[in-house]
Amino acid sequence: MTIRVLIADDQAMVREAFSVLLGAQPDLAVVAAVEDGAAAVARTAELRPDVVVMDIRMPGLDGIEATRRITADPASSAKVLVLTTFNLDEYVYEALRAGASGFLLKEASGLELADGIRVVARGDALLSPALTKRLITEFARTGPAARRPTGAAVDRLTSRETEVLVQVAQGLSNAEIATALTVAEETVKTHVGRILHKLALRDRTQAAVFAYESGLVTPGTTA
Repeated sequence: MTIRVLIADDQAMVREAFSVLLGAQPDLAVVAAVEDGAAAVARTAELRPDVVVMDIRMPGLDGIEATRRITADPASSAKVLVLTTFNLDEYVYEALRAGASGFLLKEASGLELADGIRVVARGDALLSPALTKRLITEFARTGPAARRPTGAAVDRLTSRETEVLVQVAQGLSNAEIATALTVAEETVKTHVGRILHKLALRDRTQAAVFAYESGLVTPGTTA
């Protein structure tokens, strides 16, 4: 299966380099490369890529607002992978709240970017469990106050699904959750899929954000 990718970056050299690097991967196809957020939103609506590689700092409509508009479109299933030159700054927090599925530093190699796109396209956590835990915890601790989801959303989950969601938010992988709960890894995958469906979330990154913002998990909680 070919993953269709749209690149949004205001630097022509970056767009061209990414297009060449990703185009060389047999399972990736760059469908467009645009220079700003407004074009990213418009072309995503037109071309329906699987993954949008989004720079944050762009003129006009920035990457955060573009991400918000793309992920808010009910007709779009595109995942957004944010690129930043800063590690764990306020832009990353805002991008996650806007609906981004993960982020990479711009210093990442072409192969790391390609692998990141594949991970995001699958709906898995882009970052390692340890780094996901650090990112989401810091995001919840220092990011600006967010509107908490209603209790009704959490009430849709079974007790087991709630337990799995908490462990996802704590940065555990499916294998680690399976060990902790003494169940098969496939069972955990099924629970995660049901959680995403019931809460209308795109991937486990957004599930982790939901768990913190709903109060199921608080910064500093350990698995």
